[in-house]
Parts: sequence; structure tokens; C-alpha cells
Amino acid sequence: MSSLDLKQEILDLKKSRNAVILAHNYQSAEIQDVADYVGDSLGLAYHAKETNADVIAFCGVHFMAETAKIVNPEKIVVLPDKDAGCSLEQSCPADQLEAFLNANKAKNYYVIAYINCSGAVKALCDVICTSGNAVKIVNQAPKDRPILFVPDENLGAWVMEQTGRKMDLWKGNCYVHVEFTRESIQRIKSEYPDALVVAHPECTQAVRLLADEVCSTEKMVDYCKNAPVKNIIVVTESGMLHRLRKECPDKNLIPGPTDRCACADCRYMKMNTLQKLRDCLANLSPRVEMEESVRKRAEAPLLRMLEQSKN
Repeated sequence: MSSLDLKQEILDLKKSRNAVILAHNYQSAEIQDVADYVGDSLGLAYHAKETNADVIAFCGVHFMAETAKIVNPEKIVVLPDKDAGCSLEQSCPADQLEAFLNANKAKNYYVIAYINCSGAVKALCDVICTSGNAVKIVNQAPKDRPILFVPDENLGAWVMEQTGRKMDLWKGNCYVHVEFTRESIQRIKSEYPDALVVAHPECTQAVRLLADEVCSTEKMVDYCKNAPVKNIIVVTESGMLHRLRKECPDKNLIPGPTDRCACADCRYMKMNTLQKLRDCLANLSPRVEMEESVRKRAEAPLLRMLEQSKN
């Protein structure tokens, strides 16, 4: 089946299923182009909460589809590839976090979880955040309680720099973003000396210090649109380049290289394909399911995040 035929079948299935297709900025170009909404984790969470569709086809990784299920227990949520995981989610197993919190009960931690974690971890937390609202969420945390920030130590360190609020950080990271190094970014900067650098806060501090702007993928769009120069080095997962090139056609958007290659692909994000998207809409499988008691406990900190993001 040709790509055009596959896309048409996806659109037909979407209509017959009353489905909505949500895609993260890191998805492949062909998936982004058939999606109803493409965005970062915060935007996707809002759209998942507000949709009137009966079926949510979530083109991202497992924790994102799980987030959609948490706020839509009555809807069918499908993920094109059930094995699309996340190194950050894997770095913070719920049983390890629960054991740590039990061992440190006396500290009375206020637990803030980056959305890149499992529903079971969300259920153990006070509030969720994304890279787009983490500073705002931390600034609203109770002043009389110590904060434990999970699972991304690099995002957590950046938030501490922005807020001045000390936090204890879980030792997790995104395997894609830590592949960018000071040396790899300095090399590309030497090739484009007039270029600005925009980097995701999941990058290490050594890389963030070389950036002219550190922000979420959604905020990268506005930054690139309004940048006073043509050349912009984009230091995040490669899928973001497709959306940026569509929305900023007058810019020369240069992928930040790693020491390993000239690109930065997340193998998990790229597990989803048009064929798998078609199949999951046709079969309404693989479905994302959650134990109701866990879902309810995970929903409270997610809704708290959505509310605090408006403040």
C-alpha cells in the first residue's frame, strides 16, 4: 500500500471511529502530517483532557498515552506500538520511588514529577510538571516542605537555576538529550558562528550553558519564529525539526549533533509508523489500560498541574 493510500485509510478510520490523533513533536514527519494536533507534553495533556472523541490514538510513547487515559477513563486510548517506552520513565520505577519515600517519611517531601514517568509514579506524587511549566509549578510549591523532583536530574537542575529553589533530584535522564555534549555543540557553533542555539532543558548543564535559549519544544517554535537571525541550532530530538521547518520556513534550522552522529533520534518515538497507526485504529489495539485505584491517584496531581499552569 502506498503512503498516500495509507494516509487516506487512516483518515477514513479516524472518521468512522470518531477518533482524534495526537502526536508529540518528536514523532516522524509522516505521522505529524496526519495528526489533528502536534505539540509538547503540556499541550497534548490539555488536548487529551478536552477532546470529544471516543477514541484517542496517541502517537508518542507509553507514558503519554497513559496520561491521556488517566484524564479520560471512559475513552479508548490506543498506542500504535505498545513497546514505545522512555528512558526517563524506566529510570524511576514506582516501587523504588515508594521505597525511597517510605525510608524518608520524616522529610515530608513535596514530590514533583516530570510528566515523563509512569502512571504508578504519578500516583505517588503531589503534582506533575512538564518542561514548559516546571518553573511555574515549582514556584507554587509549599515553601515549608522540601521538594523531591523526579525523574529528570537535568531538568530539575535547570529549574533550580531558574527559581533558586533547592530540590533533591532523582538520578534519571533522557538518553537522547545527554548525548549532546559541550564539544559537539561547540563544533557546530564554529561552523555557524552567527547562529543562535536553542536547547531543551533535558540537556546537561554543559550544553545548556552554550545555549542562547533553553526551553520546551513548544516554546522553541515562538523562539525560532522571532529570532533575529536566519541560522538556528536546535538541540533536541530530531523530530522537532519537521515542525519547526513547517512553521519557520524562513529560518535555516540546524540539528544539533551528538558525538556519535549528526542527528538525535529517539528510538522509542520512532517505533510508531503510519502502518501501526492504521492498524491500531482498525483494531482498536493495543489499548492503554490502568487499574482504577492507580488511575484515580494519578489523576489528582495531573489535574493540579493543569490548574496551576493557568495561574
